[in-house]
Amino acid sequence: MSNKKIVILGAGLAGLSAAWHLQKKAIECFVLEKEPVVGGLCRSRQIKGFIFDCDGHLLHFRNKYTLQLVKKLLKDNLACHQRSAWINNYGILSRYPFQANLYALPRPIAEECLLEFLKASQSPQSKAPADFLKWVNASFGKGISRHFMVPYNEKFWTVPLNEMTCAWTDNFIPRPKPSEVIKGFFAENKHRFGYNATFWYPRRSGIGQLPLAFEKQLSNVFKNCRVKAIDLKKNELYAEGMPKIKFDTLISTMPLPELAKIIRPLPGNIMSMFDKLRWNSIFNLNLGIDGACQEGRHWVYFPRKGIAFFRVGFFHNFSDNIVPCGKSAIYAEVAYSRNKPINKNRIIPKIINDLKSCGILSRKNRVSVLDVNDIKYGYLIYDKYYLRATAAIKNFLLRNNIIACGRYGSWQYMSMEDAILDGKRAAGKIKR
Repeated sequence: MSNKKIVILGAGLAGLSAAWHLQKKAIECFVLEKEPVVGGLCRSRQIKGFIFDCDGHLLHFRNKYTLQLVKKLLKDNLACHQRSAWINNYGILSRYPFQANLYALPRPIAEECLLEFLKASQSPQSKAPADFLKWVNASFGKGISRHFMVPYNEKFWTVPLNEMTCAWTDNFIPRPKPSEVIKGFFAENKHRFGYNATFWYPRRSGIGQLPLAFEKQLSNVFKNCRVKAIDLKKNELYAEGMPKIKFDTLISTMPLPELAKIIRPLPGNIMSMFDKLRWNSIFNLNLGIDGACQEGRHWVYFPRKGIAFFRVGFFHNFSDNIVPCGKSAIYAEVAYSRNKPINKNRIIPKIINDLKSCGILSRKNRVSVLDVNDIKYGYLIYDKYYLRATAAIKNFLLRNNIIACGRYGSWQYMSMEDAILDGKRAAGKIKR
């Protein structure tokens, strides 16, 4: 075993992966988790026979290593699905992605989207677009931008798109060829676009089975252990219910704004970088439903204003083992932020009414279970300060023996697979 004291803050997927990969190298580490269970946002819980995830969490694999690792952890408790994703726009359901399935729209709108897309695709780009709004218009044309890309993304991110950069777009927004857009103008286009065309999900007991499988193979995971302070001069940390801990290296998966609250000393110029970080929050409402609901569909996007949620997903179509017989389970996601607050006293009835008005819930569906997950850190916002602020923060942390790791710890837009791989990366930086 290594004589170094390695401490990992947070037992989400990134932290658990870091610990698993360190243990594989025979390097001892300690994982501190503030919650009573591991998983971070990748958790599940049972309520009256329903198993709800904290939010919609699905596994997408680009990397063979990660797929094999997850299969090793979950064994037979893993199933592959072909995505069935849809868009509810102008009261019409069309297949995702919007830009490759214009056929279902009113003909004038579909024609506008196609013509503007072809015009944009033939326009030479002398330089990279300066912001996300310009990128959307340059990539898809003003029609697709006007009727889907702009309203959906403003609803999702909660900020004007010209305040965002497009540094995150390559892996997450499908860009069909002109021939595919033309094909989707005339008929439904079933081509599997995008990183999430295929997804994996446990056969039993929800997405929380993955972090639990990691935990079973680990030593030294301490739960109900909130870190209250980190002293950089003494290389010590203080956590609830534990004596002070000396460390050589920290791997931190804590959200960066939370980490800033407990590090001492923190120079003023670095504090100002922390202050520039922006994010949205997600109010996620899980519902247990009597009767069948949206059979065969996995999730639906809602770009229009007036509808509270930007996406609705259907747990029972991920696995029929996580709902009681004859029941359904859905989640509805509402994005909010300082720019776009919500009234939390009124949002639940608003969501339920909108689910009915959109046809997600029928008259036969009765809501029997409510489960609220108010997620403070939803999606980090890539604005003009993002690169400078995150680079300065991570360099400062590294100089002080702290490795930033994971979606919120390194402040990057990541899939679950990315988080697992980032844990592996962090572990790789530590030598025996």
